[in-house]
Amino acid sequence: MKFKKKMKLNVSIPTASMPDIIFMLLIFFMVATVFKQFSGLKVRLPDAVKIQKVPVSKRLVITIWIDTNDKVVCDDYNLKELKNLRNVVYEKLIKEPQSQIALKIDENANMGFVNKVHQELRKANALKVHYFARPGAGGRG
Repeated sequence: MKFKKKMKLNVSIPTASMPDIIFMLLIFFMVATVFKQFSGLKVRLPDAVKIQKVPVSKRLVITIWIDTNDKVVCDDYNLKELKNLRNVVYEKLIKEPQSQIALKIDENANMGFVNKVHQELRKANALKVHYFARPGAGGRG
């Protein structure tokens, strides 16, 4: 006895609602994502008479904080030893050669330590350095 072949069913996944699902997921991730905004160390910036804003994209700025306790933070890296600053800055400059250094130094910071930071930046070939200050009377008389 011969069996008749049954009609072959065409099985497929309906994709009509796929764009709706993708947009819902996209909106969910946009709402649920929190961008980390690192504020660095607590430093009191010195006063300045004249301040000039440098037109540089935030993406191209490597921010270094120095406080009164000789602690150094470079963007998201809390540096335990000063010699690590050279490596961190050098790697960031390799990834983005147009980057510039922004120093946020506490007004009561040890200037000998700041000089050591400058030496490490020179060794990392970071020559474009800007200093942050707050607008004020400037100078201490």
